[in-house]
Amino acid sequence: MGNIFGRKSQPSRVTEQDKAILQLKQQRDKLKQYQKRIYLQLQKERLLAKQLLKDGKKEKALLLLKKKRYQDQLLEKTENQISNLEHMVQDIEFMQIEMKVIEGLKVGNDCLKSMHEIMSIEDVERIMDETQDSIDYQKQIDELLAGALTQEDEDAVLAELEAITQGEDLALPEVPTEPIGGVPEAAKAEPERREAKNKPEREMLAV
Repeated sequence: MGNIFGRKSQPSRVTEQDKAILQLKQQRDKLKQYQKRIYLQLQKERLLAKQLLKDGKKEKALLLLKKKRYQDQLLEKTENQISNLEHMVQDIEFMQIEMKVIEGLKVGNDCLKSMHEIMSIEDVERIMDETQDSIDYQKQIDELLAGALTQEDEDAVLAELEAITQGEDLALPEVPTEPIGGVPEAAKAEPERREAKNKPEREMLAV
């Protein structure tokens, strides 16, 4: 119970403009009802004036027609007032639409400002310069590689790229399976000659 009574009421979504539009429409409807009532009364008085003329009561018929003329003027004024009220309602409703458009533009403008604060013109210029530097550097590498490779090398690189793209294995050079050729005889005899030469020297040292 305490939470129910202690809960804050939400602000009403009905604006002052909405209230004004509602009041204007109510006044317009009242004038239309009055207009309808006057119109019916005029029809009755016209029939009554016609009957008075038949009865020879010309003065009464003339007086009734004067009253009818006055009511005709009231009916015309009522029509003008209804038209003015409808125009005012349309103006207020259109103004509400314009206010919503302006609010939308304001939100969009604030969003653009915040984005401009995050990414300034200097940042954009720096990024563009860095991008151009990277492009120039890559272009230099491509030119160096193009100058270092012959046409035959270029064809081989393209062929390898095509093979990799198609998932084919390149033919690599075969590893030799036969043993490496024997050591020359002169190389084999060299240690034996050294041993024979050093043997007398070791015997003299031993004596």
